[in-house]
Amino acid sequence: MTSRYLFRQMDDADANEVASWRYEPPYDFYDSTADPADLAELLDPERRRDVYFSVLDDENRIVGFFQFEKKDETVDIGLGLRPDLTGRGLGAKFVLSGLEFVRRRFAPERFSLSVATFNERAIGVYERVGFRRGEVFTHETNGGEYEFLSMRREA
Repeated sequence: MTSRYLFRQMDDADANEVASWRYEPPYDFYDSTADPADLAELLDPERRRDVYFSVLDDENRIVGFFQFEKKDETVDIGLGLRPDLTGRGLGAKFVLSGLEFVRRRFAPERFSLSVATFNERAIGVYERVGFRRGEVFTHETNGGEYEFLSMRREA
């Protein structure tokens, strides 16, 4: 794939591309169109500014995105890898590159994220890069209530 990732502020073209991504079930839960509020945030340039970043490969193709929200000394992370790249062993390198980017940008003490409890594949990636399981909570999204796992790691 790539030896190094390039991060840039997400622009309209990238946001529209991410919005078009479709994952195979059960990961279609993560399709941007699954939650109208999430889609509206992704497509709004004002709400994306300094929060959403596109990740590009060596050939300037978008391979994923990160969403960062600083809360005190913690940066909460959201992310997505392009659907055709999932399940291919690329997750740990992708996540670690995002953590390094956010370390340089925000200098946090810790990182946090939340993941749907059914997504054991992603949970395994997050554990391999140092995240620890936290509490399970119910979150209303995608037209229903779903269980999520909070995870944290030191920066």
